[in-house]
Parts: sequence; structure tokens; C-alpha cells
Amino acid sequence: MAGIVAYGVTTDERPLLERALGRDHDLRCLDLILNADTVATATGRRIVCSSVNDVLDETVLRALAEGGTELITQRATGYNNIDLDAARKLGVAVSRVSFYSPYSVAEFAWGLALAVDRRIPRSVTRTRDFDFRLNGLMGRDFHGRTAGVLGTGRIGTAFARIAAGFGMRLLGHDVAPNEECEALGMEYVDRKRLFTESDLLSLHAPLVPETYHVVDAEALALMKDDAILINTSRGGLLDAHALVETLRAGRLEGVGLDVYEEEAGVFFFDKSLEVMTDDTLARLMTFRNVLISSHQAYFTRDAVGQIVRTTADNIADHLAGRTSDNTLVPAAHRHDAGSAADGA
Repeated sequence: MAGIVAYGVTTDERPLLERALGRDHDLRCLDLILNADTVATATGRRIVCSSVNDVLDETVLRALAEGGTELITQRATGYNNIDLDAARKLGVAVSRVSFYSPYSVAEFAWGLALAVDRRIPRSVTRTRDFDFRLNGLMGRDFHGRTAGVLGTGRIGTAFARIAAGFGMRLLGHDVAPNEECEALGMEYVDRKRLFTESDLLSLHAPLVPETYHVVDAEALALMKDDAILINTSRGGLLDAHALVETLRAGRLEGVGLDVYEEEAGVFFFDKSLEVMTDDTLARLMTFRNVLISSHQAYFTRDAVGQIVRTTADNIADHLAGRTSDNTLVPAAHRHDAGSAADGA
């Protein structure tokens, strides 16, 4: 039995984790974000199940290693919040969920696109006040327009397949073409053409140094005044300050954001009784054509169930001394089942 602590656990996710891990391990589920202020809560825990908002820099990783943690298994695909070099140096193994339902995110991206285009949130707010006028609610058909997909991996491909179903022209940009997307009729173009020609631009690229602020002021200036921008991937892909300036200039038909670069410590928490100190986020909230959700695109029973099952598999692999495609940093050495960190 291994001592496990999971961070950033939602109410809906907790029973899934408890069923998958609680019977065979000493599991503790916390809704805390793991960072330098909370790392003491992991002391004596052999395994840490992290979330994308946890801060796993060298300081935190060192404290985890000194407290007996030997595996960090991230309940997400992205891992830019983890200092892998530091983990390797400290002998802490790291794994992730390299794949889960791409449809969860792709479908949610389309939900945002449709909600923004057809002014659904504004309409619902009005009708709750028994105001049934149509003034200001006119949208447009996506059929016949151009969908741009930045990043055509599994999620981008699922998004493109839905776009094809709407009868849209498809443009894509990635380091290499995807045959599935090409079979849908997608034309791969450079970034300039992608930004210039897209009526709907959806971001599905990973956050790496090459894609940081890939949608910056220059890219936004290239976009059509009536384009719609959707980001359900990583907040760092988009320069939010530049987006505010673009919107202030009266450009872009609408924006749907499920992620935000500075979301750590804000998203997944109730901040309704606090002053919002992030001026950029607060300003984005004031635009009527901007819809912001709280990093929930992945949050379906199918996707979260798959994430939990993969996390359980990652833990089983580690305890058995195995690696897999989910391994980012392999264990420095085998630990026996009687580790002093277990169950503490």
C-alpha cells in the first residue's frame, strides 16, 4: 500500500479517484494547489498526483523529494508546470496522461464557438428577465466559412472533423501535416495565412517555447475584424494583454477562452467574494463578446474517467518498476514495497 496525495481534486473527480486508488492505497484527496506554501501537506507521501495548476518548480520538487515523494503523476497531458530537469536531478519520477478523449475538448471548443457566434449567454440572461427581444443577437452561419486550426493533433483533428461537418473550409498549421486532416480537405498553410484567412480560429497546440504567445499583437492584427478566436488548449498560447487592446479597438467578432495564462490560483476556486487583482482578466470579463470558462473543456465523465484510469496505471507501473509512454522521467532506482514514506 502506497501513500498517495492528490491535489486540485474536484468534487466530481473525488469518487472516481477513490474507486480507482482508495481500495489499494492510502489516498488523500485535497482541493489545494500544490506550491511552495502547501508542499508540507505531501510530507511522507510516496506518490503525488498533480494537476496542471500545481507549481512543481525546483524548490517544490526538492521539498517533495526530502519528504519521501518518489513519483509525481500528473492528471493531465500538459506538463509545462513541472521542472523535469530538476526532477531528474533529484531522482523524482514523473509521469502524465498522454492521451484522453479528444472529443471532450474539441466539442467544448465548438460549444464556445457557437455560444459566442449566436450570443447565447446574452440571450439566456435576457430571457431570465423576460426580455425576449432579438436586438443584438444576430449571429452568422459557420457553413461555407473558413475554420483555422492551430495544432492538428488528436484534439485539433476532432475539432476539424466537426468543422467539416458544418461544411467549412479547413486551414491548418502544425510542424507536420496530419493525414486525417488532409483527408477532410484541410490545407496546411503558414501562420500568416492561417491568421489572415480564418473566420474561426481555434488553438489546439501544446505550450512549448516555440508556441508561447503564438497569438500575439502581430498575429491578432492579421486576423479579420469579424473573426472568432477560441482557446481551449493552454493560456500561454495567447498574449492576453494584446487581446485586450485588440478588443478595445473594436476588432474581433467574439472570443471564447477556457484557459488563461495566469489562471493558477484563480481557476477552480470561488473568488466571488474577493477583489479581482488581475487587471487583464478583469478587463476581458467586461467585453460582451468575450466568453470565459474555467478550464473545463476536458471535464466529461469519459475524459476524467480515462485520466483517472491512466493515473492508476501509471502508479501501478511505477510500483512494479515499469515505464510506459506516459513516463516523462523514469525512476532513478527501484524502491521496495516497504518504503518509509508509505502511509505516513
